[in-house]
Amino acid sequence: MRDKEKSLLEKVQISDKLAFQKLFNTFHDQLFHFIAYRVQDGEIAKDIAQETFFRVWKNRKSLQPEKSFFSLLARISTNLCYDHFRHTEVRIRHKNQIPEFGKSHYDNPEELAQLKAIEEIIRKLVHEKLPQKCKIIFIMSRIEGLSNHEISKKLNLSLRTVENQIYRSLKILRKHLEKYL
Repeated sequence: MRDKEKSLLEKVQISDKLAFQKLFNTFHDQLFHFIAYRVQDGEIAKDIAQETFFRVWKNRKSLQPEKSFFSLLARISTNLCYDHFRHTEVRIRHKNQIPEFGKSHYDNPEELAQLKAIEEIIRKLVHEKLPQKCKIIFIMSRIEGLSNHEISKKLNLSLRTVENQIYRSLKILRKHLEKYL
């Protein structure tokens, strides 16, 4: 079996699709079960197995026929399983921040009213609590959407001054918005 595997891998290196299909047919079920045991989900295991073979084909020129093909499949699929678990963990951790498809804060009148009230409070704080220089730079940055570099050119200020003024503005606003955050 090892010599046959080596011969097939050498053929795959030179893009022999029939040899690749033989390797696929030989190792797919074993790989699928290897992955399914790890991820405990048949559909995900099927996707990862497919992606594993796709990556083998994509990198076929760098195959090492003298090494075990299943070891290569196991290493690639294990990394893909880890990627899957990391992705799942991130989704779970940030589930509350991911908007539901088709839903918007505009669909909820109460949420929209709260948003408008907070915007009004922020607008009032900007005009009443920020020093003139901070106010101008903050409005250019956060309302007009200008970059710090654009602001520094328009106002003939150093980039560092613009950054400091924005930091100062945010610090003042945070202090006055503590009870809302």
